[in-house]
Formats: sequence, structure tokens, C-alpha cells
Amino acid sequence: MRKSLGVFPLLVTCMLMGKQVSAQEKEGVHEMSKDYQAPTDPLVIRKLSKWQDQRFGLFMHWGTYTLWGEVESWSICPVDWVVRKGPYSEDYNTYRTAYEHLQYDFNPVEFNPEKWEKAAKAAGMRYVVFTTKHHDGFCMFDTKETDYKITSPNTPFSKNPRANVTKEIFNAFRKDSFMIGAYFSKPDWHSQDFWWKYYPPKDEHVNYDIKKFPERWQRFNDYTYNQIEDLMTNYGSVDILWLDGGWVRPDGKQSLDMHRIVKMARTHQPGLIVVDRTVPGEFENYTTPEQSIPDKPLPYPWETCMTMGYSWSYSPRDEYKPSRQLVSLLVKIVSRGGNFLLNIGPSEKGDWAPDAYKRLEDMGKWMDINGEGIHGSAPVAPYSDKNVYFTRSKDQQSIYGYYLSETDDVKLPATVTFAVQDIKKISKITLLGTKAKLQWTLKDGQLTIRIPKNIQENSGLKYAAAFKISV
Repeated sequence: MRKSLGVFPLLVTCMLMGKQVSAQEKEGVHEMSKDYQAPTDPLVIRKLSKWQDQRFGLFMHWGTYTLWGEVESWSICPVDWVVRKGPYSEDYNTYRTAYEHLQYDFNPVEFNPEKWEKAAKAAGMRYVVFTTKHHDGFCMFDTKETDYKITSPNTPFSKNPRANVTKEIFNAFRKDSFMIGAYFSKPDWHSQDFWWKYYPPKDEHVNYDIKKFPERWQRFNDYTYNQIEDLMTNYGSVDILWLDGGWVRPDGKQSLDMHRIVKMARTHQPGLIVVDRTVPGEFENYTTPEQSIPDKPLPYPWETCMTMGYSWSYSPRDEYKPSRQLVSLLVKIVSRGGNFLLNIGPSEKGDWAPDAYKRLEDMGKWMDINGEGIHGSAPVAPYSDKNVYFTRSKDQQSIYGYYLSETDDVKLPATVTFAVQDIKKISKITLLGTKAKLQWTLKDGQLTIRIPKNIQENSGLKYAAAFKISV
């Protein structure tokens, strides 16, 4: 993924993170694909429909960069929007060598994927996507293709019986019926067949002319194919292959043989959802707006991937979004027909920050009351009106109006009025999480709900109230 931050090693004494996000956002965030080609494979269509029903997923970026509290991978890319600091920052080659030597110190002894799964499940998450390999090329799985991996003898954690963390994560989450997604970076800045040491890298792209050195580029194609085959054959059932690094694409003159890769992957994993993100066509089964929400529903499957804090990877100075904001984001995304893939970066010790657990706990309590209008829902016109956002149940018998609060404790006015479409008759309206007896008036496409005084003063609800409208 491209970054919305500069690079900040743990050694930096001052970090104005919020300002850096704004400064880098334009250059550092992937644009969403503008075109979409629907899959034709019935097994893919079926799995894609199942995935859309899940609505809320967990994303995790994790690698050796957490030892420095760094934004993942990008500090070794020589582009001018990256801010590189610390004792090695003055010389690129020295810095990159020190970065790659982080492998020799990576030992996340607190790793406990069952703890993560329990917290994610309680929060209402139903699928997980994990970074098996980011752009720096360090593999968080036991691949035969390289020694730059967590299971290498060069890595202290390799001696741990749970060293193959990708397998451990997938197994822990799969046991509780999570859909499983393998993030994989198409570019690999550690590979001599992508960034050849004969030439210095200039940016994130391959650093040699692949027309002049076709054998080298073919080796990289085979290397990528073999690594993905490792993931598709040795890690149980995989539902999503989430491919990042969209600058490796045909129109960028550095194309991988995606037909060969996907044919192999789906032979091993029938119905596999493939997300060749930002590369429109048959291998981008859903689109992935990054750190943003489309301003209207889209006529195809999509997923907002977004950080819980500012950084994709763990930083000890990160500031996590408030729980109310996270609930608001979830409601807005789902009301427009999307899924919400929320990222948490594990630390160098192998655990999340306490604030991450607290945010998931808060979201879980909210989902326990209001989740019936989230999972398995569909968007419904008019989608939103003022601070009310709408979803519809799959059986089309219920419409949910989510009233987003401006405070953590929901304060409801005496009446709530919003526009509705194509509703001629209402049999019942309930306020989820309460026993309130509600009265309402439906006239000229406007629904007015009268709120009992005791509920106005003390609803007991948090972040957003859900009106269930039975039709």
C-alpha cells in the first residue's frame, strides 16, 4: 500500500503525525479504480456475494519495520515524499542495509493470534486480511523462494514453534468461521530480479529495462508465481488473494503473468476472490478505496481499507480514531454498499496496543445491539438524509435508519424526521437496544418518529441509534 505518512523511526524524538498525514495524503494514497469488470466464474460470484455479506473485516500490516516504529517498507524507497530520519538516514545504502538487518532482531514473543481473533470476533468482524509479504520483500510465511523470511534461521523468532505466523493467523481465524485473505505485494524490493543491485533504484518500480533483460524479469515472474503457490497450497482454505503494488501492471511495462497466476491459484482454491487492486479488469474482483469512502453507492463490490490510527503499521506514537468515529465510518460505508476493512498493526513484540483492543471492545458492544442492520445488509435509497444513514435487510422486510450521534452518548430530540422512498406502509418501528414504544407519521415521503421523553433524556445508547422500520 502507498502511505499516508512520512517515515518515522522509533528513534525520532518528535512526531507531528496528524500534520504529516495531511502533507502526504495526495501522493501517498492509492486511487480507486474507475472501471469494473464483473467475474463470470460461478464459484467466484458465489464467494464474492458471501464476502459482501460480511461487511466488516480486520486488516493487519506486520513486519520487521515495527522494530523502528516505522511505516512499512516505504522508508527504503527513494522517492522524494518519503521522510527518512534516524542515525542511518543521511546515506541511503547504509540505511537500507540497516533496515534489512532488522531481520536479525525480529522476535515477537508475545504473538497470540487467538487473542486477536477473539477481539475481532467480539467486535463483529467476519474476515481477516494479513500481509504475508509487503513491498520490502520480507516474508511472514515459510516460502521456499527466499531466506528473507520470518522462518529463516537468521530471524530469532524462527526458533518459536509458531514462527510461521501466517499459518498460525489463518488457522486461528478460520476456526471461528472467518473468511481468510492473503495480502501479497507484487513488487519485491529485496529481490535481485526486481531491484537489481547492478543499478540503483530510482523509485518503486523495477530498476532495469525488462526488454533488455527478459530472462531476469521472467525469473521474477516465476518467483512471484511460486510464492503465491506456496500460499495457495500450504495454508489451508484461502478466500481472498489481495494483491498490492498496482504499479506492477501491463500499462506500466512491468507486467506479471496474471492469467497464469490466477489459473494456478483458483486450481488450488476454487472460487478464490482476486483483488489485483487499482488494475481494472478481470482480476480485480472488488475495488479498494484507500483511507476514503465513496460519496455515493457504487454499482459493484467495493471495500474501504482504512487505518485505525494514522499509520498502517504499528507506531508507539500513533493516535487511534475514537470509537464513535469508527462506528460512524462503518455505518456510512455499509449504507453505500461497501465493506469496511479496518487495519491494526501489531507491535515488534507481537501484540496490539491496548487502545486497539478498547476500540474493538466498544465497537463490539455497539454491534451486539445494532449489527443486524450491518451484516448481510444492502444499501437502500435515499441512502442518507442529514445524519441518518440507511440499510436494508436481505429479505427486504426491514429498513434500518442509523442516527449518528455528535456525542458518545446518544441524545435524541423529541422527533426524528427523515426522507424515505418507496415505503407505503409501516407495520412497526423499534429503537434497537431499548423497549421504547414509538409513534410515527409517514407523509409525502417524510417519516417522523416521536421519541418518548425518558429515551430523549437517557437512551443508554452509544455512538449511533438504529431505528428498525418493519415494512
